Amino acid sequence: MTQERGVGVESLDDAHRQPVVTQHRFASLSTCVLIAFGGLLAGRTDAAERPNIVFIFADDWGWGDLGCHGHPYLETPNLDRLASEGTDFYQFTVASGVCSPSRAAVVTGQFPARHSIHGHFATVASHRQRGMPDWLDPKATLLPKLLKDAGYATAHFGKWHLTNTMVEDAPLPTEYGFDVYGAFNCSGPQMPVFEDVGRSIEFVEKSHAEGKPFFLNLWIHEPHTPHYPKPEYLQQFSHLEDERDRIYAAVLAHADARVGRLLETLDRLELTDDTLVIFSSDNGPENSSGRRLTDDRSTGPGIGSFASVGTTGGHRGRKRSLLQGGIGVPFIARWPGRIAAGKTDDTTPLTAVDLLPTFCALGGAELPEGYEPDGVDQSGALLGKPYATREKPIFWQWSSASARGENWPALAVREGRWKLLLGKDAQQVELFRFPDDRLEEHNMQEERPGKVERLKTLLESWTSTLPREPNEDCFSAERGR
Repeated sequence: MTQERGVGVESLDDAHRQPVVTQHRFASLSTCVLIAFGGLLAGRTDAAERPNIVFIFADDWGWGDLGCHGHPYLETPNLDRLASEGTDFYQFTVASGVCSPSRAAVVTGQFPARHSIHGHFATVASHRQRGMPDWLDPKATLLPKLLKDAGYATAHFGKWHLTNTMVEDAPLPTEYGFDVYGAFNCSGPQMPVFEDVGRSIEFVEKSHAEGKPFFLNLWIHEPHTPHYPKPEYLQQFSHLEDERDRIYAAVLAHADARVGRLLETLDRLELTDDTLVIFSSDNGPENSSGRRLTDDRSTGPGIGSFASVGTTGGHRGRKRSLLQGGIGVPFIARWPGRIAAGKTDDTTPLTAVDLLPTFCALGGAELPEGYEPDGVDQSGALLGKPYATREKPIFWQWSSASARGENWPALAVREGRWKLLLGKDAQQVELFRFPDDRLEEHNMQEERPGKVERLKTLLESWTSTLPREPNEDCFSAERGR
């Protein structure tokens, strides 16, 4: 596989000054006008009113890695444009501190532990060891299938990771409800990383020509390793003293520019006002290490986590953590005329499992009888309806938690404004109130013992409902060998 890469960058000293973003746009949430149209607030949308949906899901993009979130040197003008033309939700969380569980939550509307997906998909041997299936069950209730049944053209371009390339007999994305796809970290052919937006534009143009609403999953590679900085973007940031800063800024600027190409296509086709565009990330930023070069069977060799200097906006934890820096990620939503422009929402606790019921409500797709989503329809929140108490708690499970450091939480739950974290050690208990203590600095477990017990009971009840073994229908033939 041939890709354009800019690996040859000059070396500087080893001292690295990683930026910590503390300047937030934490302005008080302005009272937004509730925009009612059709039957949306009843949970359904008439066909003529339902939007095209573009879901851009980055990989390891930290909350602080945006110009509009106050980063001191990263330049993300196209994502900043989305924020200025839409609403920036500060309390969005994903379902895990790593890739595959987060992605499974989006497409199923259920917590990944319900599907025995406890970590990233890798080899069959590692799945067996961790009690995981070898791929997400394509027979599950799935977002692309529901939207396809509702008349949407569906496409997926970019990272997949609902299995892995090492599992050669895994189902292809078409078996999950996508009409067309180009992907990596999947079985079958691996699409070159930077073809993601070009293929997406072709899909948008074709769907528009055919007069069909479309659902596009654009799951970009950046800033996951390997890093592939292009020379022109390295030159753009040549003023930065630290080589790692230059590489990281170049990688994110290239990703932002590709997103800009897609936004320009919506403008050119006069689809901007008819399209819901969301940008988010699957988990927090990777930890920087001394690994200079690395390789990936899906995307090829490139620069390693040496240059992974992403920021969490001051939140504790990073990738692989249930602390807010690991699961609290950007979530920007734009739909001109429907979603308020230039607003921040620091009130609504949105989470990844909400996307399926929300997108289905907006797209007029029926949820099947007997299906129980863990998420809730948040279309009202997107459209500026004043926040009402969330009906369902949010749960997290991380079976690979460590005994120390920021990777210690093994379980977490949020109910209302309270988030409880539990470690494998019974003494590891932390309780925080949101959004007052969004940086998780003041542990209130001793001050609010009743709340701790209430949330512990919720966690015990939830974990008792989880499967003990993965679904054998999702096992590779390699297990028999």
